[in-house]
Amino acid sequence: MEKFKKHWEIQHNWQLLFPVMGLVILAYSAFKMANAFLDVYGLIPIIIAAIVIFYLLLKLTLFIFKKLEKKWILDCKWEMIRVFMVFAFTGSSSLFIGKPIIRFIGITKENLNLTLYWFLYIIIGIIFYQILLVTFGWLFGQFKFFWEFEKKMLRRFGLNRFLD
Repeated sequence: MEKFKKHWEIQHNWQLLFPVMGLVILAYSAFKMANAFLDVYGLIPIIIAAIVIFYLLLKLTLFIFKKLEKKWILDCKWEMIRVFMVFAFTGSSSLFIGKPIIRFIGITKENLNLTLYWFLYIIIGIIFYQILLVTFGWLFGQFKFFWEFEKKMLRRFGLNRFLD
């Protein structure tokens, strides 16, 4: 355990919450993927596939961590897990928020061209993604990182005037 703490630069036991939550989220994602593809084959093949997918996702995640560790300026390595969790929660939440809002506006697949419907759905998702990214960043104690990230994203969208 000490080796793990040292590798992830964990100074306090409460910081272990983020690696544990990250692993739980990764395992849940692996199970959902395996279940989506192997639902008809029963529980045992789903569990075996979930273990394989979990291993592959973990390897991919650690590879991405190494690449982004040099690019993102964070105080400790374990904060990378927090950042990834914020991105995961934000992406999922923006989709869940987009559906009721588009329905509230009165837009459905039946009363609008399908291409235009999906275009509007994506635009609404992007708008709420920006808001939720900073909000979840604040909730996870990474406001400064995500505010800088947000400003960079707004510049790329050509919205510099909103940053002044």
